[in-house]
Amino acid sequence: MSNLPPLNTETIWAIINEEIDDAIVNKLVWYYLGYRYDETSGQWDTSKVLPEWRDEYPEPPDFIENRPPTVKLTRSIPVENKQLLKEQLGFKGYKIGEFGPRQTRRATAANWLLSYMQQTNSKSE
Repeated sequence: MSNLPPLNTETIWAIINEEIDDAIVNKLVWYYLGYRYDETSGQWDTSKVLPEWRDEYPEPPDFIENRPPTVKLTRSIPVENKQLLKEQLGFKGYKIGEFGPRQTRRATAANWLLSYMQQTNSKSE
């Protein structure tokens, strides 16, 4: 999963604005959940994936196409980080009629990644 964009606010905005394709959004979330693909064996290495993800998803799920893993992703965001897109980036949400499940799931992925950034930065301080 090389060639992923850096995890920063520009990337989060690119996800929300649909400037990064769905496959890359999935790969970003997979990477930060701990999934690694072993080219040699052709298998997913889940040794760095938390058990609650690894047990339910031994292979990384498609967060954009499937609702259940996105619901799990939403629930894994700490309560204090649920509104980060609005609080940190000023994201006002999508306008009615301009979004569907795909955009909602992309926003969930973006918020989860922003929460991951927040948690990682606070641990390193």
